[in-house]
Amino acid sequence: MASNGLITDLYQLTMTNALFKKGMHERKVVFDRFYRVNPFKGGYTVVAGLSHLVDFVKNFTYSDEDIEYLRSLHIFYPEFLDYLSHFHFTGNIYAMPEGTVAFPGELLLRFEGTTTEAMLLETGLSMIMNHESLIATKCRRVRTVAPKDALMEFGLRRAQGHSAGLWGARASMIGGFNGTSNVEAGKLFGIPVLGTMAHSWVMSFDTELEAFEEYVKQYHDNLILLADTYNVLEMGVPHAIQVFRELKAAGKLPKKYGIRIDSGDLGYLSQEASRMFREAGFPDAIISGSNDLDEYLIQSLKEQGCTVTSWGVGTKIITADGTSALGGVFKMSAREKNGTFEPVMKISNDVSKMTNPGIKAVRRFYKKGTGKMITDLVCLADEPFPDGGDFTLVTESAKWRKKELKAGTYTCEDMLKPVILQGKAVKLPSLDETIAYANRQMETLWPEYTRLLNPNIMEVNLSDKLQDLKSHIIDEDLKKK
Repeated sequence: MASNGLITDLYQLTMTNALFKKGMHERKVVFDRFYRVNPFKGGYTVVAGLSHLVDFVKNFTYSDEDIEYLRSLHIFYPEFLDYLSHFHFTGNIYAMPEGTVAFPGELLLRFEGTTTEAMLLETGLSMIMNHESLIATKCRRVRTVAPKDALMEFGLRRAQGHSAGLWGARASMIGGFNGTSNVEAGKLFGIPVLGTMAHSWVMSFDTELEAFEEYVKQYHDNLILLADTYNVLEMGVPHAIQVFRELKAAGKLPKKYGIRIDSGDLGYLSQEASRMFREAGFPDAIISGSNDLDEYLIQSLKEQGCTVTSWGVGTKIITADGTSALGGVFKMSAREKNGTFEPVMKISNDVSKMTNPGIKAVRRFYKKGTGKMITDLVCLADEPFPDGGDFTLVTESAKWRKKELKAGTYTCEDMLKPVILQGKAVKLPSLDETIAYANRQMETLWPEYTRLLNPNIMEVNLSDKLQDLKSHIIDEDLKKK
């Protein structure tokens, strides 16, 4: 893979150039990656992008051509450009595993490195996790309204660029989809590739029936016939029935067969098509549907009695329709001073923009016996891990609101796992393992967090020690004014 050190914003380079001049470029720092609002007005976000992120970080270097380009801008010190020519990441990254259900305000990722490393990598790191988490979340919303149906991602032609289509296909699998039409994604990630025919196949023949019959000859085991090129109920379904009858008579009808409808009223057309197939002796015929679908439309169609059980979803998931970007941010939480780390935080008149100081961990509490999630706790990393005894959680903005966890009623897990240590990538779970984990994560959520409209929002608690540290820093800042 080619060097990608130029995948950053100019100000990241100008800042590190200036810090280099002052000898502050290799100061150790800790940054937190988090977001403030759930996308799609939902109750959660699905973490995705770590596999891509690791590739990005490993290849974040500067080629001779990159250095010459930067030199041509006439804004960088020659010594800094020499420094960049040998740059590579040497720090640590901890993150919630891909497929984790996450909530606003908590760390999805903790970055430990130099100031230069943090600044130069911020843009690409944010781009990758913002995009892939967004797509995985959108797909998971579709999966929640079609829990047992087949879901195929085929948004490549509508994706906002090659990379968005490729990595979006992978993210869709973490979001619960069964396969993709994207052949490159199939090859690179081992994703099942799915799909049959388009209208151009049917229109390549003089008649629809001839198109169906020829397709059967060449792709006998993948018989989902596109039935809406001309007229679904008057031509498409009758022609499909004729083909299926001939196969049945010859003892060659495959286990999976049916039609796809790509236009019109899917609710009405699917019900009528199913009736026609039943009456013709084909009750197992699959009705597949497509046509600008999303979670809201699929939910509505199901409420209308739609008989589609296999959905092709493209534009609205690959473009994350409804939320154009996940507003993830990357903020410094600690910096080296006199050989130790001092906590730092952003203090703003806009309370929502304030950050949490210090080197932190995220601990998730589950109800013992059911495995259902209770809450998440953001705490300082050196705080003792809960021992299973009585545990109290206090709401930062309303100290009188407390959550009492009784001894023996809960389990706890550290959510930030190592991804890169001392610049070396840690072996990550396979995509299949990640998909299984993502499915288990969704099972830990109570239904009120997964509904599409007005979901509950999980309260993320801060430990008493972290709340005290935050208050102390704010008080010290006020004394300076």
